Amino acid sequence: MTDSRAAATPPHPKDAWPALWALVIGFFMILVDTTIVSVANPAIKAALDPATNNLDNVVWVTSAYLLTYSVPLLITGRLGDRFGPKNIYLVGLAIFTAASLACGLSTSLGMLIAARAVQGLGAAMMTPQTMAVITRTFPADRRGAAMGLWGATAGVATLVGPLAGGLLVDGFGWEWIFYINVPVGIVAFVLAWRLVPKLPTSPHRFDIPGVVLSALALFLIVFGLQEGEHFDWAPWVWGMVVTGVVVLAVFVWTQRRTTREPLVPLDLFR
Repeated sequence: MTDSRAAATPPHPKDAWPALWALVIGFFMILVDTTIVSVANPAIKAALDPATNNLDNVVWVTSAYLLTYSVPLLITGRLGDRFGPKNIYLVGLAIFTAASLACGLSTSLGMLIAARAVQGLGAAMMTPQTMAVITRTFPADRRGAAMGLWGATAGVATLVGPLAGGLLVDGFGWEWIFYINVPVGIVAFVLAWRLVPKLPTSPHRFDIPGVVLSALALFLIVFGLQEGEHFDWAPWVWGMVVTGVVVLAVFVWTQRRTTREPLVPLDLFR
């Protein structure tokens, strides 16, 4: 039986840049989707939720994406270690692209919110793998430049999202802020499949208590912060955020006591 760690070898440093550029395309696309929808909310409401007089329901098109994107990040990072960053990235990209098509084809607000939640899950699978490829393919003296490109991509995406959203909504309709992801996603998939190397994997065990606690803590905190203003920072919202912080503290405590492969090794912070 062949050991996957021996079968896969890291690429030569000169091959790392094409791999990173291939990943940056998908990374840019998922970050643009965190902001592009905001300018389309009025058009989405008019098409799918005309009965109400406010944007409360439509806001969930963005909130559902952000929740399913941010909460599983620790878990999807571990999946990349176990099954390989390239494999998890490609699966996440396929999910994201298919969910984008489903978003554009949505005929009801509930269908759109559900598709956005799946889209966020695909994005969560992709993001940690870009960092893993950088740290495992670039030598230390070139890693700073690679991280600079990664950070610049994130910065540009936050600016492009609202601008691209406005142009697409005005010119073609709200559906096209999602349809545009389909050809981009296909190109990104082909490039990543060809250029990103298969890196060694490790037979990690999953820290189930850590997975549950981290997911619960992040959900409570992120949901509370997202919805706090909408509910005028009601006491139950503060209770949710405080509970999330407490659960996060319990998570850190369990990580310190876990001796066999904690989800977040605290030695990294020394």
